[in-house]
Amino acid sequence: MSTIPVLVILLFLAMLLVGGLQGLKAFLSLAINFALIFLTVVLIGLDFPILGVTLLNAVIILAVTIYLGDDDPLTTETAFYGSVIVMVLVVLLIIPTEHWAMVQGFGNENTEDLEGLSLLVGIKFLDVSIATTILSSLGAIAEAAIAISAGLGEILAQNPQISANRLFADGLTVGKQIIGTTFNTLFFGFFGGFLGLFIWFERLNYTWEEFINNKIFVSELLMILISFIGVILTIPVTTWVMRLKVRRRQAGS
Repeated sequence: MSTIPVLVILLFLAMLLVGGLQGLKAFLSLAINFALIFLTVVLIGLDFPILGVTLLNAVIILAVTIYLGDDDPLTTETAFYGSVIVMVLVVLLIIPTEHWAMVQGFGNENTEDLEGLSLLVGIKFLDVSIATTILSSLGAIAEAAIAISAGLGEILAQNPQISANRLFADGLTVGKQIIGTTFNTLFFGFFGGFLGLFIWFERLNYTWEEFINNKIFVSELLMILISFIGVILTIPVTTWVMRLKVRRRQAGS
């Protein structure tokens, strides 16, 4: 048995022992999302519209991640609606940003790996770059949305008569507490994944201008910055969705 299957089994056992049924659901959502990512790649390879396929599968990924992550209907619905709204806003930011940055395709560092291969694959690399950035931001958005909605759900459980405006203020407070940890998670994930590339830049005596204008570095940095923006937007948007739900509930009672 190779390393990856062993680690997958250990992950499954750890999630089952620690999370029980909820851990099993989380593992199932991870497997489904992996299959959806693979399906996205296959459909794009079959010349389906890249943006359409990406957006459709992105909504499904958010639904799987959120609805299998919590059992409370109010929490899951709020998180899902909030994350979809944020995803739309992020897409509106990603498309012009990727056009302006022009970081699609391969950098000079990929020349040796691509030697002898044809780049005439019939797919616009700009669309692929947009799709990659959209999918990369989903995890951070879903995590922030479920954290905010779950926190607000606990507040509602303890104080069912809380006003909608007070709940909105509490949601922003909860959001401030998760911003730091979420940003650090994204940053260290980015830095750790590209540590080898950074060392290579240093050994090749890249100047500061060459470093910050490198296509590989800029494309990955854009993903992180857009994910940061997505997390920040998720806090007020998810809180606003929860406030609307509470207002309707209180008006109907």
